[in-house]
Amino acid sequence: MSVRRFLTVVSMSVAVIGISDLAQAQSAASKGKAAAPPKAAPTPAKPAAATPAAAGGAEPTLVGQFGSWGAYTATPNGKKVCFALAKPASSKTNPANRPRDPAYAFVSTRPAEKVTNEVSIMIGYQLKPGSESTLEVGGARYAMYTQGDGLWIKNAAEEERMVEALRKAADVTVKGVSAKGTETTDTFSLKGLAQALDRLAQDCRR
Repeated sequence: MSVRRFLTVVSMSVAVIGISDLAQAQSAASKGKAAAPPKAAPTPAKPAAATPAAAGGAEPTLVGQFGSWGAYTATPNGKKVCFALAKPASSKTNPANRPRDPAYAFVSTRPAEKVTNEVSIMIGYQLKPGSESTLEVGGARYAMYTQGDGLWIKNAAEEERMVEALRKAADVTVKGVSAKGTETTDTFSLKGLAQALDRLAQDCRR
């Protein structure tokens, strides 16, 4: 299973779990009792395959909650993955109130692939093919490569600089266009991201 598919599975699982159950898992982790998000029960809207266990038998474990960001580790297909995850603090669509799935921001590290702090956004809808998406943080704007319902930085050489900006800024704004032409603007709080990444840097060395 690809890491992109794994992150999609995780985001779908969090959507099924619901805010209250996720909050319980986060609360347990914040008290020093690392807990995995509860397994999601199959529903007509979200099939059983859309659970963390489907990702090569690797169930993400919440190792800490830092502000808006949860720090997770998992081992899909025997390869360790560490990632920080957050939901938007606010979301807007143009035209207004268009339905969409929840959006999530990930910053992931994959030691086996020598990948550190890769930023990706699961945007919650199928993006318009060939459309331009952007990530704005710290006064800078970064072009994002789009595929399906995911966004990644177009120029990989800028990613380290972007992550440093994410660690220091108060929030980040992500803009995209759906396959149906709906424009979206998601704003994520960056409170706690730096601490989550520092914690995951420790965990991914083990």
